[in-house]
Amino acid sequence: MLELDAPEEVRKEEAIDIKKISSILNKNLGFSSKKLIVKQYRKGFSNLTYNISWNNNEFILRRPPLGKVTKGGHDMQREYEILSKLSKHYDKVPKTYLYFNDKKFLEYDFYLMEKLEGIILRSNTPNELMPDKSSMENVSKIFIKTLSSLHKLDYKKLGLENFKKGNGYSSRQIFGWSKRYLQSKTNEIKEMDFIINWLSKNQKSKEKFSLIHNDYKYDNIVLNKDYSKILGILDWEMATIGNPMFDLGTTLGYWVQSNDHPLLKKISLSPTTTIGNFSRMEIVNFYEKYSQIEVKDPVYYYVFGLFKISVIVQQIYFRYKSGYSKDMRFSKLIEVVRTCSIVAYQAIKKNKIDDLF
Repeated sequence: MLELDAPEEVRKEEAIDIKKISSILNKNLGFSSKKLIVKQYRKGFSNLTYNISWNNNEFILRRPPLGKVTKGGHDMQREYEILSKLSKHYDKVPKTYLYFNDKKFLEYDFYLMEKLEGIILRSNTPNELMPDKSSMENVSKIFIKTLSSLHKLDYKKLGLENFKKGNGYSSRQIFGWSKRYLQSKTNEIKEMDFIINWLSKNQKSKEKFSLIHNDYKYDNIVLNKDYSKILGILDWEMATIGNPMFDLGTTLGYWVQSNDHPLLKKISLSPTTTIGNFSRMEIVNFYEKYSQIEVKDPVYYYVFGLFKISVIVQQIYFRYKSGYSKDMRFSKLIEVVRTCSIVAYQAIKKNKIDDLF
């Protein structure tokens, strides 16, 4: 990866037990006479991610965040199972090596996976490291092509059918994310209350099912050096079998444009304001072309995407306010929740996903 994504020293409060981890690796991956070296990828906001140097190899270790987590969230075993099955048939996910869950020995579970070498585009990637206009346009294309091809995978042949909970996916999403918001609520935001009611009243009755990533954005893909190919997709913790429109909606929610609300651009959820990137409607049109799926109500799914992102951020802010994290990046996250809700409200009122301000 570029230096921008190099692992750093581990935060003191997020240190892992080197002695116990070494014992686990010795038992499961073969003995190493060399000391385990651990560094941390400190840019993430959810599961904790570490770089592990062991026996002349590098791995990625993922574990849940500190403190109380939402029921059903940060499920390491679930993420490990999806990656393990998917990597046997799909070349854009890292291989898995180990899942460990013995709370009598170690108070948290974790899994180990392959480290992918490549380029990750982030909101704070310096301009000189960003692709030029032509390359950026191509990145937009392969980004959406990859999402549409992911939705075309036969999840039954992949052995992932047990992740489908039956019909009613859409209603479960609206109910579930609304409940998570209310459980982690810290501030009164009238737009959030409006959005919850609007999403509930305008639910879609018909839906397709496919494997969905549920957090598909630029900083969850690894590109090759000339930006012409996606080498891998990261962070599968929310992946499931569900309605691909909600997956697209989440991607749209992260997609900030150069003419968006100034506060939304300041938040910079992903480096999508760079010249050459598609607009949100161009994403919808391109997705329809390659997926052969008609997106009948992009406003609904865009609003849902912004709402879900708001809830995820609200949960992180709640953990910070509750004292489970001392990461100062989290101290201003309530402004992300407020801004995303304002943008979603505007999309509803104007019934469109572009040119909202």
